[in-house]
Amino acid sequence: MLTGKHLIAGKWVDSDERFTSQPARGNAHTFATGTPNLVDEACKAAEEAFWSFGYSDRKARADLLLAIANEIDALGEEITAIGSQETGLPEARLVGERGRTTGQLKLFAEHIIGGEYLDRRFDEARPERAPLPRPELRMQQRPIGPVAVFGASNFPLAFSVAGGDTAAALAAGCPVVVKGHSAHPGTSELVARAIKAAIKSTGVHPGTFSLIQGAKRDVGAALVTHPLINAVGFTGSLHGGRALFDLCAARPNPIPFFGELGSINPMFLLPNALKSRGADIATGWSASLTMGAGQFCTNPGVVILLDSPEAQTFIDTAVKALSSVEAQTMLTDGIAQAYRDGRDRISATQDVQEILITSSDERTASPNLYVTSGDNWLSTDNLGEEAFGPLGLIVKATGIKQFATIAKSLQGQLTCAIHMEDADFETVQTLFPILERKAGRLLINGFPTGVEVCDTMVHGGPYPASTNFGATSVGTLSIRRFLRPVCYQNFPHELLPSDLRHRNLSHRSGPL
Repeated sequence: MLTGKHLIAGKWVDSDERFTSQPARGNAHTFATGTPNLVDEACKAAEEAFWSFGYSDRKARADLLLAIANEIDALGEEITAIGSQETGLPEARLVGERGRTTGQLKLFAEHIIGGEYLDRRFDEARPERAPLPRPELRMQQRPIGPVAVFGASNFPLAFSVAGGDTAAALAAGCPVVVKGHSAHPGTSELVARAIKAAIKSTGVHPGTFSLIQGAKRDVGAALVTHPLINAVGFTGSLHGGRALFDLCAARPNPIPFFGELGSINPMFLLPNALKSRGADIATGWSASLTMGAGQFCTNPGVVILLDSPEAQTFIDTAVKALSSVEAQTMLTDGIAQAYRDGRDRISATQDVQEILITSSDERTASPNLYVTSGDNWLSTDNLGEEAFGPLGLIVKATGIKQFATIAKSLQGQLTCAIHMEDADFETVQTLFPILERKAGRLLINGFPTGVEVCDTMVHGGPYPASTNFGATSVGTLSIRRFLRPVCYQNFPHELLPSDLRHRNLSHRSGPL
């Protein structure tokens, strides 16, 4: 059922060079490898499509998003089967991820129909004003043009071909060129097939979407530096993301790079919460840490607690819970090796105690747990680096004051969590303003794995969690990344964008 080809502007296109997939189980398949020439072809098609898609009405774009969701569901069983084969993820996880993906498409369709995302504003003309009259001014957000999206390894559906960045860009009115991830090319092709069918059924320009397969670096570089690309969406490693970010910044016309790069998602366990329910929190943390083999952006890798007798209870409970977790298949051989490298890096760090050490081979991973002091954390830079997988580090603070010092030492994070009781309120008041500057999402008495797709979600944070701390890659606010404000001064109403033509647009107001 697979073509093994790229999808460029509605056509399946082959290339001379091929690569072979490396599935977790079952048969491998061969796929065409992308080239800079194919990138150029896809980008030119996207620019051509923008002249119609970028000026289409909100209903037309909503219809496309809904059609994509329906077509993905129609291929649901096929997508689940090949996705599980390629990634090793359980079928139930992929069914849930498919629901998350289609749910996001439907949410975005509903959101853009409402029109509030346009942030429409109006200042009426004041010809009588002295000493200078004021012209009529209207403003709204407009799509920026073709967008490049890089598929993510850890979410073959929700953060890949039709997921977060693609859904947001299409909702904004921006054509998309996707570089598929080589970890799941078959899954990518099936989702691209669904998008192709949706584009055909809704009459949208075929250049609105293209998929280029293969992991060659020259293809990624050609995509982010192509003069017709106006922004890039990326979820992946800090090293790879930073290289692409630098390319975007070095262009003759620099463009925004919306990269979600990595986070240790620290959890502060305050003294009274540790006393009253430390064991329960340890059990919950262990489950969150090992969910999906720890291959979530929001994996809570570090716990900070007070050095106390209750800390040992927490550690003992965590060891028991983690020891019962069987080895899990990781998404790729490379990710599994990176996890082992991270484990070895922590093990070799001075004054770090190994509490639970397991063997992981080939493509599997088992939990590992370490303990260190707050003083050692503050004097050792590499302890704050992400180890992607089920690896936990417990940091024992010398006292309440050191909680704040450790919080200030943190790099940018996607999330920071606090477990507290009412008696911990004063300590929380000290931590809260620090952590608010460190993360995009703050949690009280919860675990960060599980990112709700909704209006209020922020999935981003200060660098290195993401490259643009004013944005989110999850939720309806993510659409704003691919829009820019345009002001229209003294325009005849017939020339205004259709969403600004209403004479009853309220003063400084968006909703109609």
